[in-house]
Amino acid sequence: MHEKAIIGWSEYIDFPDWGIGRIKAKIDTGARTSALHVESLEELPDGEVRFEVIHGTRRNPRRKTITAKALKWARVRSSNGHFQTRCFVLARVQVGPVLKQIELSLVSRDKMLFRMLLGRKALEHDFLVNVSKRTLLSERRK
Repeated sequence: MHEKAIIGWSEYIDFPDWGIGRIKAKIDTGARTSALHVESLEELPDGEVRFEVIHGTRRNPRRKTITAKALKWARVRSSNGHFQTRCFVLARVQVGPVLKQIELSLVSRDKMLFRMLLGRKALEHDFLVNVSKRTLLSERRK
């Protein structure tokens, strides 16, 4: 068993394969799966999807169009208790020194404070959460 990295209740997440860095994520041990805010999600032939990831600051948002293989479509119960069908993709993420592949649901989190949730399945085996701290593995923006 390897030593687990200690993370805070929020961290910045990088997507190296997508060329996207520093997406602010809430670490959510109450959520089974991870979720990423996307816009303009569309299904393509051959089981692929295209979507826009919004990154950067809220005052200076940037958009990056990503094409990925849809892993599955599944019903998910959101935090408000309602079910919705979401697309899931596999993505490599980096949190501090830890690089791993996770399952990610694509959803509109437009009204939410955090553009991403990092859920239990992404945390298992690699992280312990210190709920009294934030950004232990990633520096906050100045």
